[in-house]
Amino acid sequence: MTTLDPRYGTPGHDTRDRILDAARQLFAERGYAATSLADIASAVGVTKTAVAYHFHPKDRLAAELIAPAAQEIVTLIETEFGDEHAFIEALVIFVTRHRTIIRLLMEDIGGADDAPPGSPGEAIRAFRDCIYARLAGPDPDPAARVRAWAVVGSLQYAVVKTTDLPEETVREALLAAALAAYRS
Repeated sequence: MTTLDPRYGTPGHDTRDRILDAARQLFAERGYAATSLADIASAVGVTKTAVAYHFHPKDRLAAELIAPAAQEIVTLIETEFGDEHAFIEALVIFVTRHRTIIRLLMEDIGGADDAPPGSPGEAIRAFRDCIYARLAGPDPDPAARVRAWAVVGSLQYAVVKTTDLPEETVREALLAAALAAYRS
């Protein structure tokens, strides 16, 4: 059962924001396909028509949830860090903060490997490949390639499969695991 954010019902937290919050939480709990506009409306305490007024079709809702994370990952990729440890730490902070969105992208909207051109999956693949290239470095040897993919894979799947755990717990354990994989 979804517990609504205590801000719902306070002035300044409008219906649109409440719908986004509820959708983010329900998508994380149930998945995108298993969450209907009616489910979101029920969680917010509005009608399905009210949800559809703000977000119809449901894809618009997903796109709005994804947009801030997409902008943040672009900034992260473009940022120069002092060393790979700092980059990995920033990456872990990003993936744990946006793990519900990463789950939405990876499990519900479509994985990156088989995504057709122009799809959200293609964008995911491009981000993933940029992160890999940054970790592997130019002209990586086989060991560097394995380490880079180990870090990318651990980040991707660890956050997707742990949306039920506290963010801090996931962040601490994931940072240790990612750094260990990178240093191996």
